[in-house]
Amino acid sequence: MGAIEREKETIKRMVELYCWRRHGSRRGELCPECKRLLNYAFSRLDLCPFGENKPTCKKCPIHCYRPDMRERVRSVMRYSGPRLLIYDPLGWLFHEIKEKFQSKRQRPLRR
Repeated sequence: MGAIEREKETIKRMVELYCWRRHGSRRGELCPECKRLLNYAFSRLDLCPFGENKPTCKKCPIHCYRPDMRERVRSVMRYSGPRLLIYDPLGWLFHEIKEKFQSKRQRPLRR
């Protein structure tokens, strides 16, 4: 699995967990607001100029989210991030290792 697909899976799990616990949706289902947020995040990942060398969003030098969506994703990550340790320990571990050991400065790929 490539970096983009792994990031998509991570954000999907985070949004699903957030929606389930905060909005009362069924597990694995999303309310319309969370569905829009997830689709937006996927579209941003598809357009990422770093491609498969993508850093985690927290360490990315390019902020490609609109300010309102960035704040929404930030609140989802703030809530779901620590809880992923319980609900998806391997996904959490991969994300933390990538964030810890990726290089400080990465350059976008030219398209």
